[in-house]
Amino acid sequence: MSVISKLASSLGRRDETPNEELAKEIVANKDKKAIKELVAHLSDSDKKIQSDCIKVLYEVGEQAPTLISSYANEFIALLDNKNNRLQWGAMTAIDAIAEETADIIYPALGKIIDIADKGSVITTDHCVSILIKLCAVKKYAEDCFQLLIEQLKSSPTNQLPMYAEQAIPIINKDNKTQFIKVLTERLPDIEKDTKRARVEKVIKKVSK
Repeated sequence: MSVISKLASSLGRRDETPNEELAKEIVANKDKKAIKELVAHLSDSDKKIQSDCIKVLYEVGEQAPTLISSYANEFIALLDNKNNRLQWGAMTAIDAIAEETADIIYPALGKIIDIADKGSVITTDHCVSILIKLCAVKKYAEDCFQLLIEQLKSSPTNQLPMYAEQAIPIINKDNKTQFIKVLTERLPDIEKDTKRARVEKVIKKVSK
């Protein structure tokens, strides 16, 4: 049976449950044949099929990155797609495999950041997450940290606390001064007390 027949749209469903269940099944069976079929249908003429396929693929990636990591180039290519669902879905998949495919993703950071700057909040969230993960890769750490800093300087105040918190694991004695400086400079921009308190907590934690 084709894996496409198990997608939500093929079953006449409007919810994501069939896609999520399919992802779990693929992970449990380590079904590389199913993944190959899903990737092939990312260019299906039916946009609903496309959307379901990327959903299943990034759900698989979040549970078992190695199962989709060989398709990093295909996900990067999807960032240029005019279908917004495919675009941010591809960014989600790239985020899931960032640590395992750093050598492929790093050269594409220009495109990734450009798409994030023009795209939805979800796209930007995953872009920042990708940068943080690449900051943990020694040979890319310095460049990616500077790109992360630029994102922190311009990010919406609603998202800033989450980005700051996510970055804590990659902050060290060499970069913490710059990190603290940027966050401190952004504090006056944050109108909500609860969000400002979260950023202040991050500053305090990395200052130790």
